[in-house]
Amino acid sequence: MSLQSEISSLAATRTHSQAEYSLEERKLLLDAAHEAIVSALEKRVISLSTHSPHLSEPRGAFTTLYYEGKLRGCVGYPAAQLPLFQTVIETARSAAFDDPRFIPVTLEEAPDLLVSISVLSAVSPISANEVEVGRHGLIINESGRRGLLLPQVPVEHGWDRITFLEQTCRKAGLPLDAWKSGATIEAFTAEVFADQGCAG
Repeated sequence: MSLQSEISSLAATRTHSQAEYSLEERKLLLDAAHEAIVSALEKRVISLSTHSPHLSEPRGAFTTLYYEGKLRGCVGYPAAQLPLFQTVIETARSAAFDDPRFIPVTLEEAPDLLVSISVLSAVSPISANEVEVGRHGLIINESGRRGLLLPQVPVEHGWDRITFLEQTCRKAGLPLDAWKSGATIEAFTAEVFADQGCAG
């Protein structure tokens, strides 16, 4: 299964009654991400606010971009620093232009970008044996080093719980077994939704 299909599958696992964000709200956020990127490329100013009280609540979120089936950028705020609508706009622009792993997105690429948004819950401490692959995202801290992986990452790579913990340590620049020896483990959940084309 493709990376985009895995993300869409994760999003589809939530029934409408379980989802915090309605289809209309999801569309508003996805549209905002696209407009944030295009307006930056065209040097236009857009509003950073919305009339929706729900989308104005502070939430952590990550915006992930894909182009021609490949990752094109991913940036997020784990903590709830800003209203969600503004967080999506800022992280979309950062994913497009500031992810150091990629060259900046061009105006020619923009129409074909696919967007996935992960809205994060609050972060809380968790024990290693409580971690559930596909449900939890992880943050591991030790000695000033910090690694974060979203809930969909271990699903995309077929990792089990131990590998997920090890790879979050690797992301932090820590030994793979740091999660056993004093590193702080925190978890969060995410509501993931994406452009329809991500299912292709």
